[in-house]
Amino acid sequence: MTDRLTIVLAQMNPAMGDLTANADTILALRAAHPDADLILTPELSLIGYPPEDLVLKPALVQAAAAQLARLAAATAPPGPALLVGTAHQADTGLHNAMALLDAGRIAGVTLKHDLPNYGVFDEKRVFAPGPLPFPLLFRGIQLGIPICEDMWTPTVTAHLSAHGAELLLVPNGSPYEIGKEARRLALARARVAETGLPLLYVNRTGGQDELVFDGGSFVLNPDGQTMARLQDWDATTATAHFARTANGWRADPGETHAPDSDMEEIYHAMLLSLRDYVNRNRFPGVVLGLSGGIDSALSAAVAVDALGADRVHCVMLPSRFTSQESLDDAAECAKLMGTRLDTIPIAPAMDAFNTMLAPLFAGLPANTTEENIQSRIRGLTLMALSNKFGPMLLTTGNKSEMSTGYATIYGDMAGGYSVLKDVYKTTVFRLCEWRNTHRPRLGLGPDGPVMPARVITKPPSAELRDNQRDDDSLPPYEVLDAILHGLIEEERSVADLVAAGHDAATVARVERLLYIAEYKRRQSPPGVKIGPRTFGRDRRYPITNAFRTS
Repeated sequence: MTDRLTIVLAQMNPAMGDLTANADTILALRAAHPDADLILTPELSLIGYPPEDLVLKPALVQAAAAQLARLAAATAPPGPALLVGTAHQADTGLHNAMALLDAGRIAGVTLKHDLPNYGVFDEKRVFAPGPLPFPLLFRGIQLGIPICEDMWTPTVTAHLSAHGAELLLVPNGSPYEIGKEARRLALARARVAETGLPLLYVNRTGGQDELVFDGGSFVLNPDGQTMARLQDWDATTATAHFARTANGWRADPGETHAPDSDMEEIYHAMLLSLRDYVNRNRFPGVVLGLSGGIDSALSAAVAVDALGADRVHCVMLPSRFTSQESLDDAAECAKLMGTRLDTIPIAPAMDAFNTMLAPLFAGLPANTTEENIQSRIRGLTLMALSNKFGPMLLTTGNKSEMSTGYATIYGDMAGGYSVLKDVYKTTVFRLCEWRNTHRPRLGLGPDGPVMPARVITKPPSAELRDNQRDDDSLPPYEVLDAILHGLIEEERSVADLVAAGHDAATVARVERLLYIAEYKRRQSPPGVKIGPRTFGRDRRYPITNAFRTS
């Protein structure tokens, strides 16, 4: 009976559907840790997470089985065994599973029991739940393997403990959202306290469409003490050394990284999601409109940090309403970031549209119609650059605008991805202040400020008419964002928010704007999830909807 056990936590960034590449990564990890006993990979590490309906293709499941067999064959001694996440076809259906590969064979398979079906998760759509799992015997040691959601309630871990599990190994595909890391740790400590067993938690990292995964893998001893913690966001590994004691297995102290600060983690979420989205969809880079305003400045900064300045093309699209201040601020942003900046005045296109529409618009005053035409000219121009040269158009609207419809469909909403889609305007200000004084650890951009201070301090304006300011059309952002958070993240009624101190007419107006803008949001580009209720996968409201709480 062995008294020592070495387990490598592999905080991977699997590519969706790239089974060969993911298997090659796992084999490289094995080669890099020849003295380990076991390498623990994340949930669905062979396929990618979440696979959605892709996993319903029999050809993918068959290809996964072939790659799993290749991995199993590679575990012939010497070297560590592997715990690999995959889709497993059984008589009971298709399962989210972890396969134990050892001594050149598939030594065991355990199935996920608790399938999440809330928020961004819809695993019950594609997977069948497994029965309550039993431990897998590994070289004389009983390993309990609760898969992701199986750890969030005590049922599975209690069953594993009751049937002899000696360690809990928890593979995860747990997407990032603000505050989630503390909840994961609290739940893991609860499971440790209930079972008296040490716990290894390994989470994936990287972006997958609208989700991004923050890693943050860790090791807990039975007393709840953190013995090791991996760096947030990095695709990296940590080696956990365990010793058998009279009171069971205990982990030796290992390297422990502190969690990122609030602004740092949000910024890294945007950076990594954009990097993986652009690279894995094989875009050469991004193009975006740089207006001299704060949203486009932050979007450009994230793009430069994600991709490098040479892959970011900024374009200023001035009209007669564009101030010299905005022209100067856009130029200074591009200079500080080191990006290319081209200027394409849109006045000729505005004149052409005015001429085209004059017979039908005769005698009618200018209104938001003419403002939206400007925005659509800009969207059309940027998409032309994207089509001609290949970069993806990066959309720059924030969650406050998306919530209230303060954005032009087929105009500034055009594009392939948005890093600010789930970021309220008040957080945009904080992120800009943070980036101007911090260079993100994973960033490719410059040290020092990336935008002039005036971009952060001046009143926001769309500059679609003379002397326009955002607060002409919307409540001040600190008021608006608090109301929106109550309506969206907390699902509070107008009456609740009025009782909390907000003006009744303002709350009712914001609620109306939120509901009538649903059709716009349904046609918006994907964007990274930051908070607990992002538009799209998290919050799925009907477009046609007469209900109001006011």
